[in-house]
Amino acid sequence: MSFLQDNLTRLKDLLGNRFFQILLFVILGAYTYLMMYPNVKPEKVNIELLKPAEQTIRATKTVEDTYKTEQAKEEVLTQVPDVNTLKKEYAENKVDLVASIYDSAIEVKIETEKDHGTSDEEAGGDSKAVTKTPAEQAAMLREKLTDEVNKDIPESVFLALVKADESDLKISKDLTITAVNNVMNERIESGQVENAKKRAEEELIYASLDNELKNASIVIARNSIIQNVFFDKDKTEEQRRKAVESVDPVKILQGQIIVEEGQLIDREIFRQLELAGFMDNDKTVFPYLGLFLFLTLIFGAIYYYFYLGDHPEERKITQMLVFSIVLVLSISMMKIFSIISSLGYNELGFYFPAAMAAMLIKNLLNERFSAAIMAILGGFGTIVFNGDNPGNLDPSIGLYIMFSGLAAIIILSKKNFKTKILQAGLLLSMINIALLFAILFIMDGNYSKMEYLYYLTGALVSGISSSVLTIGLLPFFEAGFGILSSIKLLELSNPNHPLLRKILTEAPGTYHHSVMVANLADSACEAIGANGLLARVGCYYHDIGKTRRPQLFIENQMNIENPHDRLPPATSRDIIIAHASDGAEMLVKYKLPQEIADIAQQHHGTTLLKFFYHKALKLGEDVKEEEYRYPGPKAKTKEVAVVGIADSVEAAVRSMVQPTPEKIEDLVEKIINERINDHQFDECDITLKELRIVKQSLCETLNGIFHSRIEYPELPKLEQKVEP
Repeated sequence: MSFLQDNLTRLKDLLGNRFFQILLFVILGAYTYLMMYPNVKPEKVNIELLKPAEQTIRATKTVEDTYKTEQAKEEVLTQVPDVNTLKKEYAENKVDLVASIYDSAIEVKIETEKDHGTSDEEAGGDSKAVTKTPAEQAAMLREKLTDEVNKDIPESVFLALVKADESDLKISKDLTITAVNNVMNERIESGQVENAKKRAEEELIYASLDNELKNASIVIARNSIIQNVFFDKDKTEEQRRKAVESVDPVKILQGQIIVEEGQLIDREIFRQLELAGFMDNDKTVFPYLGLFLFLTLIFGAIYYYFYLGDHPEERKITQMLVFSIVLVLSISMMKIFSIISSLGYNELGFYFPAAMAAMLIKNLLNERFSAAIMAILGGFGTIVFNGDNPGNLDPSIGLYIMFSGLAAIIILSKKNFKTKILQAGLLLSMINIALLFAILFIMDGNYSKMEYLYYLTGALVSGISSSVLTIGLLPFFEAGFGILSSIKLLELSNPNHPLLRKILTEAPGTYHHSVMVANLADSACEAIGANGLLARVGCYYHDIGKTRRPQLFIENQMNIENPHDRLPPATSRDIIIAHASDGAEMLVKYKLPQEIADIAQQHHGTTLLKFFYHKALKLGEDVKEEEYRYPGPKAKTKEVAVVGIADSVEAAVRSMVQPTPEKIEDLVEKIINERINDHQFDECDITLKELRIVKQSLCETLNGIFHSRIEYPELPKLEQKVEP
């Protein structure tokens, strides 16, 4: 173990240089790249046209089959019919035309009658000389109409119109317009014109008109019926465009079987293999470049996070080393599971102890680093556990690894599980089962009962093995890096520890005082988010130095005279001050963690021994205040600051007569303010807000300890009867 510590010490010294820190992450990236290189390297396959496939080949990426897509588009184009549009304005035009013919005929009738009347007057009533014949009237009607109408309508129609009465013309006009309008508002395609004309004729054939006028109306109606549905090129093109756009691209999906072992590689399969990149996969560099960019982003972000950290340089280097070692260990184990899985043990990735890294980092560093390493391992898992398909990603195993680790972080965050890693592993196994089955159900795979049992076993093994490996590896990290974990603190809190037994047997008053201070400090530290367990255990040992002269400390003086009443103030000062440094020396000698020794040495800071200082002044001694102060150093952490406050508060409250909540609150506030004014918190990061929370927590705990008790009245003594 000393060999390991020596090498880690040398490594820490090297990492004090920024260059070696960057080099560490470059080495990490290179190692990870080598581990994942086989998982992204395109698989080399032997492919020959019109020969059986030597192995089952799956697509390593999703590509579009443009040839099949074009075929699908051409097929859908043949299914799009031409769009024929109904020209509604044709009906209106033809109705207007029919109306104009009849209106013109009526005009001719009116003009003829007018001319006839005028001629009678001029000729003295001789109408024979001026009356116009039907042929002349028909000619007049033709002049009012267009050449196109004259060409299409025979002479007999015009003669019938000019011969008819005006009232009959109006009736015929209405009937003809109605027939034309009814028929022309329906769709009439090129092959349906004759049928449409017959429908118009049928509407007029039973009209109550004389035969000549009726026949004329039928001819006009038939002549007005034309094709009103025509091919619409623009709309047809629009429909075809929409049809083409609705065709989804035909794709060869990642993981899709292109050819099975023993199947003949025909031209279509050969074309798909070529399209999927199996003909030139040795020439592609994109998988290697993608992996390089992926790892560069991850390790660059990790280094940047450490670089921006506000922790002391030594602690930052320790965090960097621990994080790197756990990451390498996890990636190595992940690769081993992947190799075994490729030998025929499918889905072995679910047996991987996914939460081990989270548990280790949570105990050794903090939750943020735990969450970060699980996010990274989740991403790595999608690549490493990609089965027999290089270049593929398996998001299901990545999600499983990441969320299993996050569940472990949440479990270990609960106070009940901080030091119960094995129990936490059992609970994690249950969560793993739920998580794994959730993933399987979402994937909606067709699994057998044996496969479900296989996955269930994997979830159990993953959770339990994570906790077992964490318990086994933690001592090596603690010893190698001098890290104080919750498990180590729990061991140190055991009353059978030699130093605690020493305090209990040699200074029982100090032991009782330490336990009381531990209760106060633990609650206060938890309230502000500091390490309550560290504060509690530190309190157990913080006055270990008093065991060298236990009777010279007031809590151990039982029914004896206080020796300090006979000692000079300077001597008493040296004895009292020495217990802090003596305690730190003893703790280092017994190889207790440095954090515990720091609490023993720093909990008094550089505070003033007021009693002996004022005693020296009363005796007329020429003394300086600095001579009666603890040598320090001042509190460096929140835990030490809280322990120092709790130590002073407990001693002060214990000496109070009939303490009340108001008295306790005033006393606690006074002690905290004195330390603030004395600049005892200048070297730690505790805030005024946190000090207010500490004050509230201390008052609540002290009120529970020194609560008021009912004073029972003294009962009168019973007189005993003495028998004679």
